[in-house]
Amino acid sequence: QEEERFDSMLMGLAQQHPGGITDLLDSFFGFLRRKTDYFTGGQKGYAEKVLLEKFHHHQKIASKEKKEEDGAKKAAEQARKARLAEKKVKEAQEAEASSQSSGIRELTDEEAEQLQKKLEAKKQTEATSMDVDKKDDEEEEEEDPNDKGKLKPNEGNGADLDQYRWTQTLADVELRIPLNAGGPVRGKDLSVNIQQKSIKVGLKGKPPVVQGELAYKIHADDSFWSLEDQRCVIISMEKVNKMEWWNRMMTTDPEINTKKVSPENSKLGDLDGETRGMVEKMMYDQRQKQMGLPTSEEQKKEDMLKKFMAQHPEFDFSQAKVS
Repeated sequence: QEEERFDSMLMGLAQQHPGGITDLLDSFFGFLRRKTDYFTGGQKGYAEKVLLEKFHHHQKIASKEKKEEDGAKKAAEQARKARLAEKKVKEAQEAEASSQSSGIRELTDEEAEQLQKKLEAKKQTEATSMDVDKKDDEEEEEEDPNDKGKLKPNEGNGADLDQYRWTQTLADVELRIPLNAGGPVRGKDLSVNIQQKSIKVGLKGKPPVVQGELAYKIHADDSFWSLEDQRCVIISMEKVNKMEWWNRMMTTDPEINTKKVSPENSKLGDLDGETRGMVEKMMYDQRQKQMGLPTSEEQKKEDMLKKFMAQHPEFDFSQAKVS
């Protein structure tokens, strides 16, 4: 993960070099020449030595990974051929067994009646099951009137809107904005302004494609944008509050129902131990509320009350309520 932490930023930089790796390297070494003493600050030959060391280091890793990848592909292909051969053998055996059978047997009236009853019973069971599922869905919709009209989150725990698509984890938000410019766009053609509570994206000299106030605060200095396929702007933002799900991207957007987000889609493994524990507790309490069960704090209070009741049987706790 440490090695990959700059991938999004570097990918955005690479996408802004239509000449490919040659242009990218030229920009990188130009930066070192203009902004550092990489070429002149060390002993003679030092700059080239460091460059070659890193080159050979990553070349060795790349060769190893390629070899492992080729081996995995070869093993998968062998497994596929083995399954295909096994399938052919099985089909041949079934064909032989079928040819040796006595053919189609006509059912008796009694057997036909029993078969018809089984089919009707199966049909009735499936219909009942569909009714139950439909009822469960209706009950789920009626559970909380405050959630009526809210959007169901997409698979990324965000929403697919007309102008853009956004997804989120507990720590980050990603915004994807199609430019619909009628052709490829270069990074220098874009105007992107990311603030703590607002975003503005568009082509230079033209009205913004997206402009508005964010519903929640972000760390603007730790957020960045990239251009995908010269047609779509991707903005990656870090949340200020990493303990809550956003219910909208912009203040003018329709709300999503945060009770229906999928916590397993977020990267809990990226959080530190203390934060992860707090997030998992929050997720547990959210599930308990959805099922009408006590949260962890309410359970703790109930346990304390039960313990006190056991220690003081002389008191009347019949009217006691946990709050």
